[in-house]
This record gives sequence, structure tokens and C-alpha cells, in this order.
Amino acid sequence: MDFKVSFQVNEKLFIKNPESSVTGKHIIEKSVELIHNLGFEHFTFKKLSLEINCTEATIYRYFENKHKLLLYILNWYWSFIEFLVMFKLQNITNAKQKLEIILELLTSDLPENNNKFDYNKKNLTNIIIRESTKAYLIKEVDFLNKDEFFKPYKDLCQTISSIILEYNPKYQYPHSISSTIIETAHTHEFFSFNLPKLTDIENHIESNFTYSFLHQLLFKTISF
Repeated sequence: MDFKVSFQVNEKLFIKNPESSVTGKHIIEKSVELIHNLGFEHFTFKKLSLEINCTEATIYRYFENKHKLLLYILNWYWSFIEFLVMFKLQNITNAKQKLEIILELLTSDLPENNNKFDYNKKNLTNIIIRESTKAYLIKEVDFLNKDEFFKPYKDLCQTISSIILEYNPKYQYPHSISSTIIETAHTHEFFSFNLPKLTDIENHIESNFTYSFLHQLLFKTISF
């Protein structure tokens, strides 16, 4: 698939918009690669500067610190997922089918393309699975929330919850089950590969265990 999308990421996350220059795009592209390879704890602006052959000062012209850079990457990811959801659901009227498409998006590889400055989607998804909680399970979460740094994630949950209410208008916890489905998609992908004893993957032959589990969890919960 060959396409390029850009999003209006919260301007408070950056000093200079990385999408405005080739250097800025390289900063995000290489950050995705390094955070995937090293983990967020071991990722530094010094290591990033060596990768893209620039000074640390250049990176600081774009981002105040690595936590805001991580939040930028997460915002971009959630905006991309929302874009894919809206694209895939065009002309779909059946609420169950809509929810099944969303489950597929949350548990399948994202589409790649050949654009030079596009971000590696497998690495990006890996960052979401392994590192995203480090953006909001922190002491400063209330302060960050006031600046709407989690808005794309909330928007996606709102989209899913509205479809759940299409399926069953009487269901009382649409936002809660929406965020549960998203988080479970991530934790069980991680558990399936790294801590399989925390799942039942060994007892099933489905090629996409996480999808099958979430499908049963979601529809058993909201169908009554």
C-alpha cells in the first residue's frame, strides 16, 4: 500500500513541528527505530543524534524532552488508528461488522508503504505495546491530561463506544469496554509472545489468538 498521511498533533508536545522539515521527520523516524530496539528507558537524545548525524541541540529545538517525544509518537499512532477505522468503516452499516473490523485493526499488522519518511508500522506498534503505559501511568498524568495530550486515544475510545451503543443501546459501560479492548489487545499480544502462561494461546490453534479472545470477550459482554 502506498500512501502518506499526516495529522494535527497537539502543538504543546513540540517546540518545532517535526513534520515541517526533513530533519524533523528523520528525528521521528529514527526515534521509532531506536525506542523499538533499545526500549524507552535506554533511549536518549544523545544516541538519537548519533543515528541521524546531528547535535543534541538540534533535537532539543524540536522536543523539550524524550517523554514529550514519546507522547508525540503515541499521538501520531492513535490518530493513524482512528484514520484507519474511519477509512475501513466507510459504507459499513452493520454494527457487529464494524466492531469486528476494529478488532482486526487492533490485532493485525498495520499497512506499510514505500514512502521514504513513513514510520515503520511494526516498530510503531511494538512501541505502543511495550512503552505506551509509560506515558500515562505516571505521577504527572493529571497535568498532561489538562493539555489534552491523550485526546487522540480518548477520541478512538469514543468512536468505539458509539459503535458499541449502535450494537446495544442499553449497554451501560461503552467507554470502559472500549478502553479495555484496546489495552487487552496490547497486553495479550505481549503476553502471547513473551509470557504465554498468562494466556491460553497454547490451548488454541487460531492464527490470531488475541482477535479470537477479544471477539468472545466483547460480544459476550455487550450482548444481552
